[in-house]
Amino acid sequence: MLMPFQQPACYQPAIHAPDPLPDASLWFVFRGSELLVAHPPANPAPPFVPDPRVLGLAAPRVQYLGRLDERHCFAAEVARDAEPPAGWTFQGLRRLFHLLDETSLSLAGRALQLIDWDRNHLFCGACGSATLPRLTERARECPNCALVVYPRLAPVVMCLVRRGRSLLLGRSPRFPEGVYSALAGFVEPGETLEQCVEREVQEEVGLRVANLRYFASQPWPFPHSLMIAFFADYAGGEIAVDGVEIEAANWFVSGNMPKLPARISIARRLIDAAMGEIAAL
Repeated sequence: MLMPFQQPACYQPAIHAPDPLPDASLWFVFRGSELLVAHPPANPAPPFVPDPRVLGLAAPRVQYLGRLDERHCFAAEVARDAEPPAGWTFQGLRRLFHLLDETSLSLAGRALQLIDWDRNHLFCGACGSATLPRLTERARECPNCALVVYPRLAPVVMCLVRRGRSLLLGRSPRFPEGVYSALAGFVEPGETLEQCVEREVQEEVGLRVANLRYFASQPWPFPHSLMIAFFADYAGGEIAVDGVEIEAANWFVSGNMPKLPARISIARRLIDAAMGEIAAL
């Protein structure tokens, strides 16, 4: 079974940049949540650019990511009103899905989440004092009350329910037009992953599930999630969508599938793996 989105062996995460800085490095440069790429984007489009200062861009926020092969990698943020240099453009990561390979997407997602975390925790949430980066780990610490803040991560379960040769797919109002996918939802405090799967399926479509099987996980930087995917078997109930998170749901069979998520997403890989198993029966 396919196990997607494992960190490539050639990437080594780290928090301390070399001193002196190397002349040539790989940079992920963001304007808000938009990534700087060559214009027009190539296919595939490596998101790496030179040091933003070489392009005439000031980057007040920089995070060191580690090494990809022997190349040092950095994330940087420019002002929200910064104009892209000639020959470059800012694009949202979602729009680049079909252009990025897995290594580039994984590193770009890591870069975006770290920049977002650093920007949003410049001040202590308990006492309001300015925080400082810790030297021994990826964290910010308040020098006044000692609160330590780590990069945020929100676990999300995804479940593809199977009934015989049919798969349950749902449509959220937030999806692109016509797209259906596996069900998903955030894990609540005090909940196991298994309990979350059962609750989300019951809440969103009114069904009971059994025989949960772990498939794989995927970092998802929108804005800071970890997708944890499962297969499950139908155990009872009739489809009754909640009308809020899910606006439509139905059973689908191979050859009669609706429009599906992008192939680089774990949702699509989960669906493709299930259809492959069914076809092999």
